[in-house]
Amino acid sequence: MRNRRIRRAAPSPHPHPHPHPSSSVPERRRTVHSGGLPLAVFEQGDPADPTVILVHGYPDTHVVWDDVAAELAADHHVVRYDVRGAGESGVPHSRAGYRLELLGADLFAVADAVSPDAPVHVVAHDWGSVQSWEAVTAPGAEQRIVSYTTMSGPSLDHLGHWIRHRMRRPTPRHVKQLLVQGAHSWYITAFHLPFLAPATWRLWLARAWPRVLRDLEEVTERPGHPQATLKQDAVRGIELYRANMRPTLRNPRERPTEVPVQLVTLARDHYVGEFLSEGLERWVPRLTRRTVNATHWSALLEQGPVVAGLVRDFVARTAAGEVQGPPDDGRLVVITGAGSGIGRATALAFAERGAALALADLDLPSAQRTAELCELVGGRATAYLLDVSDGAAVDAFAQQVAAAHGVPDVVVNNAGIGHSGTFLQTTEKEWQRVLDVNLWGVIHGCRAFGTLMTERGQGGHIVNLASAAAYLPSKVLAAYATSKAAVLMLSECLGAELAPHGIRVSAICPGIVNTNITRTSTFSGLTPAEQAAKQQRVSRMYARRGFPPEKVAAEILRAVRTGKPVVPVTFEAKAARLLGRLSPALLRRAARLNVG
Repeated sequence: MRNRRIRRAAPSPHPHPHPHPSSSVPERRRTVHSGGLPLAVFEQGDPADPTVILVHGYPDTHVVWDDVAAELAADHHVVRYDVRGAGESGVPHSRAGYRLELLGADLFAVADAVSPDAPVHVVAHDWGSVQSWEAVTAPGAEQRIVSYTTMSGPSLDHLGHWIRHRMRRPTPRHVKQLLVQGAHSWYITAFHLPFLAPATWRLWLARAWPRVLRDLEEVTERPGHPQATLKQDAVRGIELYRANMRPTLRNPRERPTEVPVQLVTLARDHYVGEFLSEGLERWVPRLTRRTVNATHWSALLEQGPVVAGLVRDFVARTAAGEVQGPPDDGRLVVITGAGSGIGRATALAFAERGAALALADLDLPSAQRTAELCELVGGRATAYLLDVSDGAAVDAFAQQVAAAHGVPDVVVNNAGIGHSGTFLQTTEKEWQRVLDVNLWGVIHGCRAFGTLMTERGQGGHIVNLASAAAYLPSKVLAAYATSKAAVLMLSECLGAELAPHGIRVSAICPGIVNTNITRTSTFSGLTPAEQAAKQQRVSRMYARRGFPPEKVAAEILRAVRTGKPVVPVTFEAKAARLLGRLSPALLRRAARLNVG
Protein backbone atom coordinates (compact mmCIF):
# COMPACT_ATOMS: atom_id res chain seq x y z
CA MET A 1 0.00 0.00 0.00
CA ARG A 2 3.03 2.25 -0.06
CA ASN A 3 2.63 5.56 -1.87
CA ARG A 4 -0.97 4.92 -2.81
CA ARG A 5 -2.29 7.91 -4.72
CA ILE A 6 -4.89 10.02 -2.93
CA ARG A 7 -8.05 10.10 -5.01
CA ARG A 8 -9.69 13.43 -4.35
CA ALA A 9 -11.70 15.61 -6.68
CA ALA A 10 -10.57 19.22 -6.47
CA PRO A 11 -13.32 21.86 -6.20
CA SER A 12 -13.28 24.68 -8.72
CA PRO A 13 -10.47 27.03 -7.56
CA HIS A 14 -11.74 30.28 -9.04
CA PRO A 15 -15.19 31.38 -7.83
CA HIS A 16 -17.23 33.62 -10.08
CA PRO A 17 -20.49 35.31 -9.14
CA HIS A 18 -22.60 34.84 -12.23
CA PRO A 19 -24.12 31.76 -13.77
CA HIS A 20 -21.88 29.27 -15.47
CA PRO A 21 -22.61 28.48 -19.14
CA SER A 22 -24.20 25.26 -17.95
CA SER A 23 -27.08 27.45 -16.78
CA SER A 24 -28.31 26.99 -20.34
CA VAL A 25 -29.46 23.52 -19.25
CA PRO A 26 -33.25 23.87 -19.52
CA GLU A 27 -35.29 24.06 -16.34
CA ARG A 28 -38.41 21.94 -15.97
CA ARG A 29 -41.21 22.81 -13.54
CA ARG A 30 -43.60 20.43 -11.81
CA THR A 31 -45.89 20.52 -8.79
CA VAL A 32 -45.55 18.08 -5.92
CA HIS A 33 -48.24 17.87 -3.24
CA SER A 34 -47.29 17.36 0.39
CA GLY A 35 -49.67 17.55 3.32
CA GLY A 36 -52.30 19.19 1.16
CA LEU A 37 -49.98 21.95 -0.08
CA PRO A 38 -48.60 22.33 -3.60
CA LEU A 39 -44.81 22.68 -3.80
CA ALA A 40 -43.24 24.30 -6.87
CA VAL A 41 -40.38 22.03 -8.00
CA PHE A 42 -37.73 22.94 -10.59
CA GLU A 43 -35.43 20.42 -12.26
CA GLN A 44 -32.30 20.63 -14.41
CA GLY A 45 -29.99 18.01 -15.82
CA ASP A 46 -30.38 14.38 -16.77
CA PRO A 47 -32.63 12.37 -14.40
CA ALA A 48 -30.33 9.41 -15.01
CA ASP A 49 -27.52 11.26 -13.19
CA PRO A 50 -27.28 11.38 -9.37
CA THR A 51 -30.14 13.47 -7.98
CA VAL A 52 -29.17 16.44 -5.83
CA ILE A 53 -31.95 18.34 -4.05
CA LEU A 54 -31.14 21.94 -3.07
CA VAL A 55 -33.20 23.38 -0.18
CA HIS A 56 -33.20 27.14 0.33
CA GLY A 57 -33.45 29.13 3.55
CA TYR A 58 -35.09 32.31 4.82
CA PRO A 59 -36.11 34.69 3.24
CA ASP A 60 -35.05 33.10 -0.04
CA THR A 61 -36.63 30.96 -2.75
CA HIS A 62 -35.11 28.36 -5.04
CA VAL A 63 -33.46 31.11 -7.13
CA VAL A 64 -30.80 31.62 -4.44
CA TRP A 65 -29.30 28.36 -5.76
CA ASP A 66 -29.02 29.58 -9.38
CA ASP A 67 -25.21 29.51 -9.54
CA VAL A 68 -24.80 26.23 -7.67
CA ALA A 69 -27.50 24.56 -9.76
CA ALA A 70 -25.92 25.83 -12.98
CA GLU A 71 -22.61 24.21 -12.07
CA LEU A 72 -24.05 20.90 -10.89
CA ALA A 73 -26.54 20.43 -13.74
CA ALA A 74 -23.75 19.47 -16.13
CA ASP A 75 -23.41 16.05 -14.49
CA HIS A 76 -26.20 15.82 -11.90
CA HIS A 77 -29.97 15.78 -11.83
CA VAL A 78 -30.51 19.03 -9.90
CA VAL A 79 -33.80 19.60 -8.12
CA ARG A 80 -34.87 22.77 -6.32
CA TYR A 81 -38.17 23.66 -4.75
CA ASP A 82 -39.78 26.63 -3.07
CA VAL A 83 -40.44 25.60 0.52
CA ARG A 84 -43.97 25.97 1.88
CA GLY A 85 -44.97 29.61 2.23
CA ALA A 86 -42.28 30.87 -0.19
CA GLY A 87 -42.15 31.71 -3.88
CA GLU A 88 -44.59 29.75 -6.02
CA SER A 89 -45.43 27.12 -3.39
CA GLY A 90 -48.58 26.97 -1.31
CA VAL A 91 -49.05 28.87 1.94
CA PRO A 92 -50.09 27.08 5.17
CA HIS A 93 -53.33 28.29 6.75
CA SER A 94 -51.86 28.54 10.25
CA ARG A 95 -48.60 28.64 12.19
CA ALA A 96 -48.88 24.90 12.81
CA GLY A 97 -48.42 24.40 9.09
CA TYR A 98 -44.78 25.48 9.43
CA ARG A 99 -43.80 22.82 11.97
CA LEU A 100 -40.55 20.96 11.35
CA GLU A 101 -42.20 17.57 10.90
CA LEU A 102 -44.20 18.94 7.95
CA LEU A 103 -41.14 20.60 6.45
CA GLY A 104 -39.22 17.34 6.72
CA ALA A 105 -42.11 15.50 5.10
CA ASP A 106 -42.01 18.00 2.21
CA LEU A 107 -38.42 17.00 1.45
CA PHE A 108 -39.31 13.31 1.36
CA ALA A 109 -42.32 14.07 -0.86
CA VAL A 110 -40.12 15.89 -3.36
CA ALA A 111 -37.51 13.11 -3.25
CA ASP A 112 -40.16 10.44 -3.89
CA ALA A 113 -41.53 12.42 -6.85
CA VAL A 114 -38.27 13.24 -8.61
CA SER A 115 -36.28 10.10 -7.78
CA PRO A 116 -38.65 7.29 -6.82
CA ASP A 117 -36.21 4.48 -7.50
CA ALA A 118 -32.93 5.84 -6.13
CA PRO A 119 -31.81 7.70 -3.00
CA VAL A 120 -30.99 11.39 -3.29
CA HIS A 121 -28.28 13.77 -2.14
CA VAL A 122 -29.50 16.77 -0.16
CA VAL A 123 -27.80 20.17 0.02
CA ALA A 124 -29.29 22.88 2.22
CA HIS A 125 -28.62 26.39 3.49
CA ASP A 126 -29.94 28.44 6.42
CA TRP A 127 -33.51 27.40 7.31
CA GLY A 128 -33.33 24.92 4.47
CA SER A 129 -30.66 23.19 6.55
CA VAL A 130 -32.72 23.41 9.73
CA GLN A 131 -35.69 21.67 8.11
CA SER A 132 -33.53 19.20 6.19
CA TRP A 133 -31.99 18.04 9.46
CA GLU A 134 -35.52 16.99 10.43
CA ALA A 135 -35.59 14.64 7.44
CA VAL A 136 -31.97 13.50 7.70
CA THR A 137 -32.39 12.49 11.35
CA ALA A 138 -35.66 10.66 10.78
CA PRO A 139 -35.46 6.88 11.44
CA GLY A 140 -34.36 5.09 8.28
CA ALA A 141 -33.44 8.32 6.48
CA GLU A 142 -30.28 6.69 5.15
CA GLN A 143 -32.49 4.57 2.87
CA ARG A 144 -33.68 7.67 0.96
CA ILE A 145 -30.91 10.21 1.56
CA VAL A 146 -27.46 9.05 0.55
CA SER A 147 -25.61 12.22 1.63
CA TYR A 148 -26.34 15.58 3.22
CA THR A 149 -24.38 18.83 2.79
CA THR A 150 -25.43 21.49 5.29
CA MET A 151 -24.52 25.18 5.52
CA SER A 152 -25.44 27.74 8.18
CA GLY A 153 -28.35 25.87 9.69
CA PRO A 154 -28.04 23.51 12.68
CA SER A 155 -30.57 20.96 13.78
CA LEU A 156 -32.70 22.68 16.41
CA ASP A 157 -32.61 19.50 18.48
CA HIS A 158 -28.81 19.37 18.34
CA LEU A 159 -28.74 23.08 19.17
CA GLY A 160 -31.00 22.52 22.16
CA HIS A 161 -28.61 19.91 23.56
CA TRP A 162 -25.65 22.21 22.79
CA ILE A 163 -27.24 25.00 24.85
CA ARG A 164 -28.13 22.65 27.71
CA HIS A 165 -24.58 21.34 27.91
CA ARG A 166 -23.17 24.85 28.19
CA MET A 167 -25.75 25.92 30.74
CA ARG A 168 -24.87 22.91 32.90
CA ARG A 169 -21.13 23.54 32.54
CA PRO A 170 -20.78 27.33 32.54
CA THR A 171 -17.04 27.51 31.97
CA PRO A 172 -15.71 30.88 30.74
CA ARG A 173 -15.45 29.47 27.23
CA HIS A 174 -19.01 28.12 27.29
CA VAL A 175 -20.41 31.37 28.65
CA LYS A 176 -18.57 33.30 25.96
CA GLN A 177 -20.01 31.03 23.26
CA LEU A 178 -23.54 31.51 24.58
CA LEU A 179 -23.14 35.28 24.70
CA VAL A 180 -21.56 35.51 21.25
CA GLN A 181 -24.21 33.35 19.60
CA GLY A 182 -26.93 35.23 21.46
CA ALA A 183 -25.61 38.45 19.96
CA HIS A 184 -25.51 36.89 16.50
CA SER A 185 -29.09 35.64 16.90
CA TRP A 186 -30.68 38.90 18.08
CA TYR A 187 -33.11 38.81 15.16
CA ILE A 188 -34.72 35.59 16.43
CA THR A 189 -35.95 37.43 19.50
CA ALA A 190 -37.19 40.27 17.30
CA PHE A 191 -39.11 37.80 15.14
CA HIS A 192 -41.12 36.71 18.17
CA LEU A 193 -42.33 40.24 18.94
CA PRO A 194 -45.93 40.83 17.79
CA PHE A 195 -46.31 43.08 14.73
CA LEU A 196 -42.70 44.38 14.79
CA ALA A 197 -40.96 41.96 12.42
CA PRO A 198 -43.71 41.84 9.75
CA ALA A 199 -44.04 45.62 9.84
CA THR A 200 -40.28 46.07 9.52
CA TRP A 201 -40.16 43.86 6.44
CA ARG A 202 -43.18 45.55 4.84
CA LEU A 203 -42.23 49.15 5.55
CA TRP A 204 -38.44 49.14 5.19
CA LEU A 205 -36.36 45.96 5.12
CA ALA A 206 -37.71 44.55 1.84
CA ARG A 207 -36.56 47.71 0.05
CA ALA A 208 -33.26 47.79 1.96
CA TRP A 209 -32.46 44.09 1.46
CA PRO A 210 -30.37 44.60 -1.70
CA ARG A 211 -28.19 47.06 0.23
CA VAL A 212 -27.88 44.63 3.13
CA LEU A 213 -26.71 41.92 0.74
CA ARG A 214 -24.28 44.31 -0.93
CA ASP A 215 -22.79 46.07 2.10
CA LEU A 216 -22.89 43.37 4.78
CA GLU A 217 -22.89 40.17 2.77
CA GLU A 218 -20.61 41.32 -0.09
CA VAL A 219 -23.10 40.22 -2.74
CA THR A 220 -23.14 41.97 -6.11
CA GLU A 221 -26.56 43.17 -7.23
CA ARG A 222 -27.94 41.47 -10.31
CA PRO A 223 -31.33 40.80 -11.90
CA GLY A 224 -33.48 38.27 -10.06
CA HIS A 225 -31.65 38.58 -6.74
CA PRO A 226 -33.34 39.10 -4.42
CA GLN A 227 -36.51 37.55 -5.79
CA ALA A 228 -39.56 39.65 -6.68
CA THR A 229 -41.63 37.91 -3.97
CA LEU A 230 -39.19 38.84 -1.18
CA LYS A 231 -41.61 40.91 0.92
CA GLN A 232 -44.33 38.29 1.22
CA ASP A 233 -41.79 35.46 1.50
CA ALA A 234 -40.08 37.22 4.40
CA VAL A 235 -43.28 38.05 6.23
CA ARG A 236 -44.70 34.53 5.89
CA GLY A 237 -41.37 32.92 6.76
CA ILE A 238 -41.34 34.54 10.21
CA GLU A 239 -43.71 31.72 11.16
CA LEU A 240 -40.82 29.26 10.72
CA TYR A 241 -39.16 30.79 13.77
CA ARG A 242 -42.35 31.20 15.80
CA ALA A 243 -43.55 27.66 15.15
CA ASN A 244 -40.30 25.85 15.91
CA MET A 245 -37.63 27.70 17.88
CA ARG A 246 -39.04 27.74 21.41
CA PRO A 247 -40.77 24.32 21.43
CA THR A 248 -37.75 22.47 20.04
CA LEU A 249 -35.05 24.23 22.03
CA ARG A 250 -36.97 23.74 25.27
CA ASN A 251 -37.48 20.00 24.70
CA PRO A 252 -34.77 18.78 22.31
CA ARG A 253 -35.05 15.22 21.07
CA GLU A 254 -32.34 12.64 20.54
CA ARG A 255 -31.74 12.92 16.77
CA PRO A 256 -28.81 10.81 15.51
CA THR A 257 -28.35 9.92 11.84
CA GLU A 258 -26.46 7.37 9.80
CA VAL A 259 -26.51 9.61 6.72
CA PRO A 260 -23.02 10.86 5.78
CA VAL A 261 -23.01 14.60 6.46
CA GLN A 262 -20.75 17.27 5.02
CA LEU A 263 -20.78 20.34 7.27
CA VAL A 264 -19.66 23.42 5.32
CA THR A 265 -18.71 26.20 7.71
CA LEU A 266 -18.84 29.72 6.30
CA ALA A 267 -15.84 31.47 7.83
CA ARG A 268 -17.44 34.94 7.84
CA ASP A 269 -21.01 34.01 8.70
CA HIS A 270 -22.64 36.85 10.65
CA TYR A 271 -25.40 34.65 12.07
CA VAL A 272 -24.20 31.09 12.76
CA GLY A 273 -21.08 30.67 14.89
CA GLU A 274 -18.60 27.96 13.96
CA PHE A 275 -18.65 26.66 17.54
CA LEU A 276 -22.31 25.63 17.18
CA SER A 277 -21.07 22.44 15.54
CA GLU A 278 -18.88 21.40 18.47
CA GLY A 279 -19.79 17.89 19.53
CA LEU A 280 -21.78 17.22 16.37
CA GLU A 281 -20.01 13.88 16.02
CA ARG A 282 -22.23 12.66 18.88
CA TRP A 283 -25.17 12.77 16.47
CA VAL A 284 -23.37 12.33 13.15
CA PRO A 285 -20.71 9.61 13.24
CA ARG A 286 -20.04 9.98 9.49
CA LEU A 287 -19.20 13.68 9.53
CA THR A 288 -16.97 15.60 7.12
CA ARG A 289 -16.05 19.19 7.95
CA ARG A 290 -15.20 21.75 5.28
CA THR A 291 -14.82 25.54 5.31
CA VAL A 292 -15.55 28.21 2.71
CA ASN A 293 -14.28 31.76 3.11
CA ALA A 294 -17.66 33.41 2.64
CA THR A 295 -20.43 35.29 4.38
CA HIS A 296 -23.86 33.80 4.98
CA TRP A 297 -25.21 34.63 1.50
CA SER A 298 -22.07 35.21 -0.54
CA ALA A 299 -21.37 31.47 -0.35
CA LEU A 300 -24.30 30.87 -2.72
CA LEU A 301 -24.52 34.15 -4.63
CA GLU A 302 -20.79 34.83 -5.13
CA GLN A 303 -19.06 31.47 -4.68
CA GLY A 304 -21.54 29.10 -6.23
CA PRO A 305 -18.89 27.17 -8.17
CA VAL A 306 -16.90 26.62 -4.96
CA VAL A 307 -19.93 25.25 -3.15
CA ALA A 308 -20.82 23.13 -6.18
CA GLY A 309 -17.28 21.74 -6.16
CA LEU A 310 -17.60 20.68 -2.54
CA VAL A 311 -20.96 19.03 -3.27
CA ARG A 312 -19.61 17.25 -6.34
CA ASP A 313 -16.60 15.99 -4.37
CA PHE A 314 -18.75 14.73 -1.49
CA VAL A 315 -21.26 13.04 -3.80
CA ALA A 316 -18.38 11.29 -5.59
CA ARG A 317 -16.74 10.22 -2.34
CA THR A 318 -20.01 8.89 -1.01
CA ALA A 319 -20.65 6.95 -4.21
CA ALA A 320 -17.14 5.49 -4.01
CA GLY A 321 -17.72 4.33 -0.45
CA GLU A 322 -15.06 6.67 0.95
CA VAL A 323 -17.40 8.02 3.65
CA GLN A 324 -17.82 4.81 5.60
CA GLY A 325 -17.76 5.44 9.30
CA PRO A 326 -16.42 7.39 12.24
CA PRO A 327 -14.46 9.43 12.11
CA ASP A 328 -14.31 10.84 8.59
CA ASP A 329 -12.28 14.01 8.42
CA GLY A 330 -12.37 14.44 4.64
CA ARG A 331 -9.58 17.00 4.58
CA LEU A 332 -6.30 17.03 2.71
CA VAL A 333 -3.36 17.61 5.06
CA VAL A 334 0.26 18.36 4.14
CA ILE A 335 2.95 17.68 6.75
CA THR A 336 6.67 18.36 6.40
CA GLY A 337 9.18 16.51 8.53
CA ALA A 338 6.65 13.67 8.58
CA GLY A 339 9.18 10.85 8.80
CA SER A 340 9.44 10.78 12.58
CA GLY A 341 8.66 12.49 15.87
CA ILE A 342 5.97 15.14 15.96
CA GLY A 343 5.49 14.94 12.19
CA ARG A 344 4.74 11.21 12.23
CA ALA A 345 2.51 11.49 15.30
CA THR A 346 0.55 14.32 13.70
CA ALA A 347 0.16 12.36 10.46
CA LEU A 348 -1.23 9.37 12.36
CA ALA A 349 -3.61 11.56 14.37
CA PHE A 350 -5.08 13.04 11.18
CA ALA A 351 -5.11 9.62 9.50
CA GLU A 352 -7.16 8.14 12.35
CA ARG A 353 -9.80 10.73 11.47
CA GLY A 354 -9.88 9.72 7.83
CA ALA A 355 -7.78 12.54 6.40
CA ALA A 356 -5.89 12.34 3.13
CA LEU A 357 -2.21 13.11 3.65
CA ALA A 358 0.76 14.34 1.63
CA LEU A 359 3.82 13.57 3.74
CA ALA A 360 7.21 15.13 3.03
CA ASP A 361 10.61 14.48 4.54
CA LEU A 362 14.27 14.71 3.66
CA ASP A 363 14.42 10.98 4.55
CA LEU A 364 12.08 9.44 1.98
CA PRO A 365 12.05 5.89 3.44
CA SER A 366 10.95 7.33 6.80
CA ALA A 367 8.16 9.29 5.11
CA GLN A 368 7.10 6.15 3.25
CA ARG A 369 6.96 4.24 6.53
CA THR A 370 4.75 6.97 8.00
CA ALA A 371 2.49 6.71 4.95
CA GLU A 372 2.18 2.95 5.46
CA LEU A 373 1.26 3.44 9.12
CA CYS A 374 -1.34 6.05 8.14
CA GLU A 375 -2.94 3.63 5.69
CA LEU A 376 -3.19 1.02 8.44
CA VAL A 377 -5.22 3.35 10.70
CA GLY A 378 -7.62 4.51 7.99
CA GLY A 379 -5.91 7.43 6.27
CA ARG A 380 -4.84 7.84 2.65
CA ALA A 381 -1.25 8.93 2.30
CA THR A 382 1.50 9.61 -0.21
CA ALA A 383 5.16 10.18 0.67
CA TYR A 384 7.44 12.77 -0.95
CA LEU A 385 11.12 13.59 -0.79
CA LEU A 386 11.58 17.26 0.15
CA ASP A 387 14.29 19.60 1.40
CA VAL A 388 12.30 22.45 2.95
CA SER A 389 15.31 24.77 2.84
CA ASP A 390 15.10 24.76 -0.97
CA GLY A 391 12.46 27.33 -1.91
CA ALA A 392 12.16 26.17 -5.52
CA ALA A 393 11.72 22.58 -4.37
CA VAL A 394 8.94 23.59 -1.95
CA ASP A 395 7.17 25.54 -4.71
CA ALA A 396 7.37 22.51 -6.99
CA PHE A 397 6.13 20.25 -4.19
CA ALA A 398 3.11 22.51 -3.61
CA GLN A 399 2.22 22.43 -7.30
CA GLN A 400 2.69 18.65 -7.38
CA VAL A 401 0.34 18.17 -4.43
CA ALA A 402 -2.26 20.52 -5.92
CA ALA A 403 -2.16 18.75 -9.27
CA ALA A 404 -2.36 15.25 -7.81
CA HIS A 405 -4.69 15.74 -4.86
CA GLY A 406 -6.05 19.28 -4.79
CA VAL A 407 -5.29 22.30 -2.64
CA PRO A 408 -4.72 21.23 0.98
CA ASP A 409 -7.02 22.23 3.80
CA VAL A 410 -4.29 22.02 6.46
CA VAL A 411 -0.54 22.53 6.14
CA VAL A 412 1.75 21.62 9.02
CA ASN A 413 5.23 23.14 8.63
CA ASN A 414 6.93 20.80 11.07
CA ALA A 415 10.38 20.10 9.60
CA GLY A 416 13.13 21.42 11.84
CA ILE A 417 16.57 20.76 13.32
CA GLY A 418 18.10 21.31 16.73
CA HIS A 419 21.28 23.19 17.54
CA SER A 420 22.93 24.31 20.75
CA GLY A 421 25.65 26.89 21.15
CA THR A 422 26.25 30.40 22.38
CA PHE A 423 26.25 33.25 19.91
CA LEU A 424 30.04 33.55 19.82
CA GLN A 425 30.48 29.80 19.49
CA THR A 426 28.04 29.38 16.62
CA THR A 427 29.69 29.62 13.23
CA GLU A 428 28.22 31.37 10.22
CA LYS A 429 27.71 28.00 8.55
CA GLU A 430 25.79 26.72 11.59
CA TRP A 431 23.64 29.85 11.67
CA GLN A 432 22.89 29.41 7.98
CA ARG A 433 21.89 25.77 8.41
CA VAL A 434 19.57 26.45 11.34
CA LEU A 435 17.87 29.42 9.70
CA ASP A 436 17.58 27.68 6.33
CA VAL A 437 15.60 24.79 7.80
CA ASN A 438 13.81 26.21 10.83
CA LEU A 439 12.88 29.62 9.47
CA TRP A 440 13.19 29.56 5.70
CA GLY A 441 11.59 26.11 5.55
CA VAL A 442 8.51 27.58 7.25
CA ILE A 443 8.60 30.69 5.04
CA HIS A 444 8.74 28.55 1.90
CA GLY A 445 5.85 26.35 3.06
CA CYS A 446 3.67 29.28 4.10
CA ARG A 447 4.26 31.12 0.85
CA ALA A 448 3.76 28.16 -1.50
CA PHE A 449 0.64 26.73 0.14
CA GLY A 450 -0.73 30.02 1.45
CA THR A 451 -0.88 31.27 -2.12
CA LEU A 452 -2.80 28.19 -3.25
CA MET A 453 -5.23 28.43 -0.33
CA THR A 454 -5.86 32.11 -0.98
CA GLU A 455 -6.53 31.55 -4.67
CA ARG A 456 -8.90 28.65 -3.93
CA GLY A 457 -11.03 30.82 -1.65
CA GLN A 458 -12.16 28.09 0.74
CA GLY A 459 -10.06 29.07 3.74
CA GLY A 460 -7.71 26.65 5.44
CA HIS A 461 -5.25 26.35 8.29
CA ILE A 462 -1.48 26.69 8.44
CA VAL A 463 0.30 25.24 11.47
CA ASN A 464 3.90 26.27 12.12
CA LEU A 465 6.05 24.41 14.63
CA ALA A 466 7.83 26.96 16.77
CA SER A 467 9.11 26.13 20.27
CA ALA A 468 9.03 27.32 23.85
CA ALA A 469 12.48 28.63 22.95
CA ALA A 470 10.66 31.24 20.85
CA TYR A 471 9.91 33.18 24.04
CA LEU A 472 12.30 31.49 26.48
CA PRO A 473 15.75 33.00 25.89
CA SER A 474 18.87 30.93 26.58
CA LYS A 475 22.48 31.86 26.04
CA VAL A 476 23.20 28.36 24.71
CA LEU A 477 20.38 28.33 22.14
CA ALA A 478 21.20 31.51 20.24
CA ALA A 479 20.56 30.28 16.69
CA TYR A 480 17.77 27.82 17.54
CA ALA A 481 15.82 30.24 19.74
CA THR A 482 16.23 33.02 17.17
CA SER A 483 14.83 30.81 14.40
CA LYS A 484 11.85 29.74 16.50
CA ALA A 485 11.12 33.27 17.71
CA ALA A 486 11.05 34.32 14.07
CA VAL A 487 8.61 31.50 13.28
CA LEU A 488 6.34 32.66 16.10
CA MET A 489 6.31 36.26 14.88
CA LEU A 490 5.93 35.14 11.26
CA SER A 491 2.85 33.15 12.30
CA GLU A 492 1.33 36.14 14.09
CA CYS A 493 1.92 38.43 11.09
CA LEU A 494 0.70 35.88 8.58
CA GLY A 495 -2.39 35.18 10.65
CA ALA A 496 -3.36 38.84 10.43
CA GLU A 497 -2.76 38.90 6.67
CA LEU A 498 -4.66 35.73 5.83
CA ALA A 499 -7.61 36.18 8.22
CA PRO A 500 -9.72 37.98 5.57
CA HIS A 501 -9.27 34.91 3.35
CA GLY A 502 -10.59 32.56 6.03
CA ILE A 503 -7.12 31.04 6.54
CA ARG A 504 -6.03 30.65 10.14
CA VAL A 505 -2.45 30.35 11.34
CA SER A 506 -1.30 28.65 14.54
CA ALA A 507 2.17 28.54 16.09
CA ILE A 508 2.78 25.44 18.21
CA CYS A 509 5.38 25.94 20.96
CA PRO A 510 6.45 22.63 22.54
CA GLY A 511 8.88 22.38 25.43
CA ILE A 512 10.86 19.21 26.08
CA VAL A 513 9.39 16.44 23.91
CA ASN A 514 10.83 12.97 23.50
CA THR A 515 11.64 12.89 19.76
CA ASN A 516 14.70 12.00 17.73
CA ILE A 517 15.58 15.67 17.18
CA THR A 518 17.95 15.34 20.14
CA ARG A 519 19.82 12.51 18.40
CA THR A 520 20.41 14.66 15.33
CA SER A 521 21.01 18.02 17.04
CA THR A 522 24.39 19.65 16.64
CA PHE A 523 26.46 21.50 19.22
CA SER A 524 28.90 24.32 18.57
CA GLY A 525 32.53 24.09 19.62
CA LEU A 526 32.63 20.32 20.23
CA THR A 527 34.64 17.57 18.62
CA PRO A 528 32.73 14.76 16.88
CA ALA A 529 33.23 12.50 19.90
CA GLU A 530 32.03 15.21 22.26
CA GLN A 531 29.05 15.87 19.99
CA ALA A 532 28.01 12.20 20.10
CA ALA A 533 28.33 12.07 23.89
CA LYS A 534 26.33 15.29 24.28
CA GLN A 535 23.60 13.97 21.97
CA GLN A 536 23.28 10.84 24.11
CA ARG A 537 23.08 12.83 27.37
CA VAL A 538 20.43 15.20 26.00
CA SER A 539 18.45 12.29 24.50
CA ARG A 540 18.41 10.53 27.88
CA MET A 541 17.22 13.72 29.56
CA TYR A 542 14.38 14.13 27.06
CA ALA A 543 13.46 10.46 27.43
CA ARG A 544 13.31 10.81 31.22
CA ARG A 545 11.00 13.81 30.78
CA GLY A 546 8.75 11.33 28.97
CA PHE A 547 6.48 13.79 27.10
CA PRO A 548 5.49 11.93 23.89
CA PRO A 549 5.03 13.53 20.45
CA GLU A 550 1.48 12.18 20.35
CA LYS A 551 0.47 14.81 22.91
CA VAL A 552 1.86 17.54 20.68
CA ALA A 553 -0.09 16.06 17.77
CA ALA A 554 -3.27 16.23 19.86
CA GLU A 555 -2.63 19.93 20.49
CA ILE A 556 -2.09 20.51 16.77
CA LEU A 557 -5.46 18.94 15.96
CA ARG A 558 -7.07 21.02 18.70
CA ALA A 559 -5.51 24.18 17.28
CA VAL A 560 -6.91 23.35 13.85
CA ARG A 561 -10.32 22.78 15.37
CA THR A 562 -10.38 25.90 17.56
CA GLY A 563 -8.17 28.30 15.60
CA LYS A 564 -6.02 29.14 18.62
CA PRO A 565 -3.09 31.24 17.30
CA VAL A 566 -0.38 30.37 19.85
CA VAL A 567 -0.30 26.99 21.61
CA PRO A 568 2.29 26.30 24.31
CA VAL A 569 2.70 22.54 24.86
CA THR A 570 4.18 20.97 28.02
CA PHE A 571 4.25 22.44 31.51
CA GLU A 572 7.56 24.23 31.02
CA ALA A 573 6.36 25.86 27.81
CA LYS A 574 3.22 27.17 29.51
CA ALA A 575 5.13 28.28 32.62
CA ALA A 576 7.75 30.12 30.56
CA ARG A 577 5.08 31.98 28.59
CA LEU A 578 3.36 33.03 31.81
CA LEU A 579 6.65 34.01 33.44
CA GLY A 580 7.56 36.11 30.41
CA ARG A 581 4.41 38.13 30.96
CA LEU A 582 4.68 38.41 34.74
CA SER A 583 8.42 38.95 35.13
CA PRO A 584 10.49 39.40 31.96
CA ALA A 585 13.54 40.26 34.11
CA LEU A 586 13.41 36.88 35.82
CA LEU A 587 13.19 35.18 32.44
CA ARG A 588 16.28 37.04 31.29
CA ARG A 589 18.16 35.93 34.40
CA ALA A 590 17.22 32.32 33.67
CA ALA A 591 18.63 32.74 30.16
CA ARG A 592 22.14 32.97 31.66
CA LEU A 593 22.03 29.35 32.83
CA ASN A 594 23.92 26.67 30.91
CA VAL A 595 20.85 24.67 29.88
CA GLY A 596 20.77 22.97 26.48
